[in-house]
Amino acid sequence: MNWLELYEQAQGSGEAAAGYYNRNVGVSTPEGKVNVRIPLEGADVMDVRVWNEEDVLACIRPYVARAPELRHVSLTPRFQVHHFIEGRVLDGFSPRGSAVPDHVIGDVVDVMDQLARIPQEKALPLPSDWPASGDSSGFGRLLARLTQEIYDAHRDEYGPVFAGLGIPDEPLAVLEPRWGAVTGRPFVVLHADLHRKNMIVSDGATWFLDWELALWGDPLYEIAVHFHKMDYPDHQRAGLLRQWRTRLPEKCTAGPDAELDLYLAHERIKSAIVDTIRYSKQLAEADEPGREFLVARLVRKVNSARTVWGEPPSLTPDRIARVLAPWVER
Repeated sequence: MNWLELYEQAQGSGEAAAGYYNRNVGVSTPEGKVNVRIPLEGADVMDVRVWNEEDVLACIRPYVARAPELRHVSLTPRFQVHHFIEGRVLDGFSPRGSAVPDHVIGDVVDVMDQLARIPQEKALPLPSDWPASGDSSGFGRLLARLTQEIYDAHRDEYGPVFAGLGIPDEPLAVLEPRWGAVTGRPFVVLHADLHRKNMIVSDGATWFLDWELALWGDPLYEIAVHFHKMDYPDHQRAGLLRQWRTRLPEKCTAGPDAELDLYLAHERIKSAIVDTIRYSKQLAEADEPGREFLVARLVRKVNSARTVWGEPPSLTPDRIARVLAPWVER
């Protein structure tokens, strides 16, 4: 197969699905349809990224049943080719906040369990300063430090917006005293981005996409990120947590629910910071309905973080629209 020709065909296609970091284009070939995955130039990195996605896919291949099969990797130009998964994106028929098909709950727990079974010696190399397995306190502090760094890197440009929305100068400080008491759990491979747009339902089974944010860390963090991004109805959230505590090794699920709440608090703060930056940029190019949609989402995200800071969730769309008005007028 001529991979470069496939890439050029994908580059010229007007049909693509894009996240924050990659553009995905389905291309038909004589050997069947494939997904060409192309990094977005100039994407702001707002998440922890320690591994290349193609290396993650190779690492998990013997253990994870339903992840994309890597067909080709090109470094110049940069792109990957995956086998194409036919099916429906979960978000397309079960949007955030709604109940998902029952099998999805079990499938999510399955992939978390499969990842937890990957031996440490089979995982990918880590930065030299990465916390040792079991240092869940260190892992939590690492996440908080990296979120603070995102805030600091954008403070000069977005300082007036942060202040206008009531985001403190040290937004993670409120969590610092709580990290020291976190239960030590053995680290596992984490997907770290399991949400509805990264799941495809095909023939009653769920496939899991977009492994670029995979990490080595506390298994409780996987659940926290998942809950934060899925926004399950209460009964499905409780059911998934029960299955997770039953299915995964006991040492991976140790600790009180308050520690799950701590990771969730971090995700709420991170979301308020990151989405304030992202949505501010998007507002300038959005039409009026698009602006209303972005403002409504940001109201929910920042109000959620305000409760962590001990502030009332009292931001309104009008106030956020006023604070972001300079970005709309650019």
